[in-house]
Amino acid sequence: MSDTLKKTLHDQSADSKPRVLLIAEAANPEWVSVPLVGWSHSTAIRKLTDAHIVTQVRNRDAFVRAGMCEGKDFTTLDTSRIAIPLVRLAYKLSGGKGKGWTTIMAFNALCYYYFERQFWKTFGADLIAGKYDLVHRITPLSPTVPSLLARKLAKIGVPFVVGPLNGGLPWPKGFDGARRKEKEWLSYVRNGYKLLPGYSSMRKHASAMIIASRATYEQMDSRSHDRCIYIPENAIDPSRFNVHIDRNPNQPLRLAYVGRFVPYKGADMLLHAAAPLIRAGKIVVDLIGEGPMRGELETLVKELKISDGVIMGGWVEHTKLQDRLLLSDVLAFPSIREFGGAVVLEAMAIGLVPVIMDYGGPGELVNPETGYAIPMGNRQQIISRLGRAFEELTADPAHLKQMGEKARQYVFNHFTWDAKAAMTLEVYRWVLGQRDDKPDFGMPLTDAIEAQTHVNNTTQSMILEPVTTVK
Repeated sequence: MSDTLKKTLHDQSADSKPRVLLIAEAANPEWVSVPLVGWSHSTAIRKLTDAHIVTQVRNRDAFVRAGMCEGKDFTTLDTSRIAIPLVRLAYKLSGGKGKGWTTIMAFNALCYYYFERQFWKTFGADLIAGKYDLVHRITPLSPTVPSLLARKLAKIGVPFVVGPLNGGLPWPKGFDGARRKEKEWLSYVRNGYKLLPGYSSMRKHASAMIIASRATYEQMDSRSHDRCIYIPENAIDPSRFNVHIDRNPNQPLRLAYVGRFVPYKGADMLLHAAAPLIRAGKIVVDLIGEGPMRGELETLVKELKISDGVIMGGWVEHTKLQDRLLLSDVLAFPSIREFGGAVVLEAMAIGLVPVIMDYGGPGELVNPETGYAIPMGNRQQIISRLGRAFEELTADPAHLKQMGEKARQYVFNHFTWDAKAAMTLEVYRWVLGQRDDKPDFGMPLTDAIEAQTHVNNTTQSMILEPVTTVK
């Protein structure tokens, strides 16, 4: 832990810490995606505040295994009576596991109404009595899931913070086929969520809305922009990503792809783009993942005659991902519709250079000094642009080491959970009247923005912890 962070924690303990009720309906240290965000963000906030986490009962055992004490550190709410039948129906209508995300989120919104009802029954009296200074809804992350709490809390004078909110990234032109394969039928009428109860009142009565992407910010009513604060959704845990690459890349360069094998993730475009260099012995591609396109990808590998340069070893547990990524030099992740991009940060944290699409979450995490952000286009344009980037990488691999170190430094400066919690604390201070100016961390975050922020240097404190290097 850095000296500045220690000072922040000391200052907070010397003064009265904000008493916060953290709503993290999805929060689990043993899962990935949104539950891992909910867990990581809420537990980091607890270091700086007097916080109590409220989560779903399904997370209880994982919380206890992580050392949490129910009743003291967290409370679980049981909504299974409503949630289980709705979730079953949602998966049936969505077209199967991993498909129809907008349909899943629509049913999650219905489940969440019941969760908030249980929340108010459990904590309403304490909130009215002034036992908490504010309420912060961390999950659900989707801006399509409204809240009826905002109005209730406004009536009793308790600030309500919501976010990070992230979602609604439009499907890029030319990929309607991928959209249909993902069974995203509701995405064609996505704006219907604005008719849901609580949509307008949440935006009207929330004291602050943490927005995790520019796409989500642009969806917000301009009348609420004065309460929107940009903080990216994802971060990394230094204890999980505590090893970094320190070697000079040689040919063949090893490119790692991490993700589901589904159309919008772009693994097939990656193979087409890399194929000439694979056949020339200059690149090896490690496809880390599983999914319905596996058979199609295996056929494509044979058709392109690149079997000797493609590894398809299946899915890797999140706790073991770091070890697998350490074998590579570059993260090649051409997903055309990615909200957050956690895997991009995780790869950068160990020194891999990312090659991503300049669209959505990943495009807000990578700058020219830390990686390659490929301009969006149609399918053939993306393949061509990826191919040129790979040619540049193989022509001059020596610069990868320096670029990877900059990427790693960038992540540890801005994108640890402790850094994110420090930013969130400034949001709390603002809604509680402890600072006059609304926090502004830049959109997106950059090193140049750092000097312009007003976070008492806390975001600058999250520098590298001691780590192991891999030659």
